Amino acid sequence: MYLPTVGLRLPRRPTHALRQLVGFGLRQGASCAFAVALLAGVGASSLLPELPVARYDLLFGYGVLLSLVFHLAGWERGRDLAVIAGCHLLGLVFEYVKVALGSWSYPEPAVLKFGGVPLYGGFLYAAVGSYICAVWRRLELELSGYRPGATAVVAGALYLNFLTHHWLPDLRWPLAALLVLVTARARVHYTVGRHAYWMPMPLSFVLIGFFLWLAENIATYAGAWRYPYQLDGWEPVSVQKFGAWALLVSVLCVLGAAAHHRPGTAARAGAGAAHGVPRNP
Repeated sequence: MYLPTVGLRLPRRPTHALRQLVGFGLRQGASCAFAVALLAGVGASSLLPELPVARYDLLFGYGVLLSLVFHLAGWERGRDLAVIAGCHLLGLVFEYVKVALGSWSYPEPAVLKFGGVPLYGGFLYAAVGSYICAVWRRLELELSGYRPGATAVVAGALYLNFLTHHWLPDLRWPLAALLVLVTARARVHYTVGRHAYWMPMPLSFVLIGFFLWLAENIATYAGAWRYPYQLDGWEPVSVQKFGAWALLVSVLCVLGAAAHHRPGTAARAGAGAAHGVPRNP
């Protein structure tokens, strides 16, 4: 549906396949602009000399400035802002609960820090929302077989389970199976140039989770936050977080679909069932 989506079969001609792959990568890279700029800021801030402003507060101002620039440049539009704000809010709630329970921490001091969570923490989730909105436009995403109500219910249940599994039974794997069940017939359709492709929605969640896990390794290395086992020195983020991201990202994707999915396009998307079918110019 959203993030790194790859066709199930490439065109037969190797040179054309390479051009399509490069075009796909360029569109993906452009869609990551906010996330890349945010992570670059986190990394650069760790190299700055001691400043009168706390680093976390500086990063919050940087996130606000980035959002303003992207909006004024027209890279984020009205409905995009609603999705990004929703991701930011869900992310902050998630952070407050997890930090309070000791799952990870933000060890540096800051003025704009409440309940152990600096306000800039929500921008890490907002960056995913920005990506979802950007890639929807650049790859002309369309959905077929998507069940918005059922998917939203299961995704919401997964979000709540990640918050409550510390004192209630952990149901992530039954809920993961249910998520696969309700999205089994859903396809994510996208285009590269004039060629259309599709992939199963559950696979897109897995790919999203993988790239977010890589980004989390970069962010923790730069000191964006710390897991307990990283307090005495950086270590790679546990591979279990890969699976957690693959499930949790379904919530953010549901928000993106609520803003951008047009049910009337499903039939047109489903009609191009073959992979790499050229669209009419």
